[in-house]
Amino acid sequence: MACKIKPWYAILVLLNLVSQLQDYCAHAAPQAPCFFIFGDSLADNGNNNNLATVAKANYHPFGIDFLNQTTTGRFTNGRTTVDIIGELLGLDKLIPSFATAGGRDILIGVNYASGGAGIRDETGKQLGGRISLNRQLQNHKVTLSSLIKLLGTRESAANHLNKCLYYVAMGSNDYLNNYFVPGYYNTSRLYTPEQFAKVLIVQYYKQLKRLYHLGARKIALPGLGPVGSIPYAFSNLCRNNVATCVANINSAAQVFDARLVLLVDRLNRDLEDAHFIYLNSSGMSSGDPSVLGFNVVDVGCCPVRSDGQCIPNSNPCKNRTEYVFWDAFHPTEALNQFTARRSYTAFLPSDAYPYDISHLVQIKL
Repeated sequence: MACKIKPWYAILVLLNLVSQLQDYCAHAAPQAPCFFIFGDSLADNGNNNNLATVAKANYHPFGIDFLNQTTTGRFTNGRTTVDIIGELLGLDKLIPSFATAGGRDILIGVNYASGGAGIRDETGKQLGGRISLNRQLQNHKVTLSSLIKLLGTRESAANHLNKCLYYVAMGSNDYLNNYFVPGYYNTSRLYTPEQFAKVLIVQYYKQLKRLYHLGARKIALPGLGPVGSIPYAFSNLCRNNVATCVANINSAAQVFDARLVLLVDRLNRDLEDAHFIYLNSSGMSSGDPSVLGFNVVDVGCCPVRSDGQCIPNSNPCKNRTEYVFWDAFHPTEALNQFTARRSYTAFLPSDAYPYDISHLVQIKL
């Protein structure tokens, strides 16, 4: 009798095997000597803690599964995707936030990510303080000045940064906390989804080119993923005609992602020795989540406030590995594990373009 193996089951088996190999290799020399992170709340590890904003996560139950149940400001129950990518790179320390980084710690990298931040400066303004991508780039310029002092010359600093992995995950808030919030922003009245994606990509090109001129050479750019399918979209953005609304948000994100792939090609063509890759977040999210052990996909693990974040000191679910979402916005560590490992080592050709992170960091400049 023939045995039919579902593709997703095969991926799960491969994931477990590669996970074991990567855990073993993580104890060897690092695949990259340093890791610099730019992004929003999916990567924020404390940069928003001291800002006047509702977009902060330095309270229980955030961090309930992190080291010593520490509430660091990560918007999840444990580690973020970039935390896990850092481990897969073989780095033996967590990358410090820009808010806390100092001294020789910056040699292994800095995390500039900020909850609520976007490609556009005004994105997330209704939440309060946040560090937009433009400001994150300015912060990286400050880090570069410190690196030059540490390493002695600008050339030495450039040689160090050329070997680093850069991870820039931006754009989600430009939709969830800008374009699809017409009560605060007029972008949806000024632009069609196609026009807005073009406007974002034009600005993103300039920002990424600036990052290149600050020393970046190996840069991973995750796509947006199905941002219309998060619990917050169901409950806050799509109260009427939910199915149509969700489809419209996801469609807008897909337009951005398609342009982002073209942007990768342009950047690699325009900038000497530049190596940009695209990570297909949406494709990684497709398929049957139950095959990977996720049985709850439409609500978060923790009770949430009206803004979609965990209610302070509330009691989250106990079966956290079965939940895709931690709150109404952010994934659980269990999903972050899957995303990080599949970003690092692609399981399908469509996961990364033109190659995955593990191949990116091996490039010799």
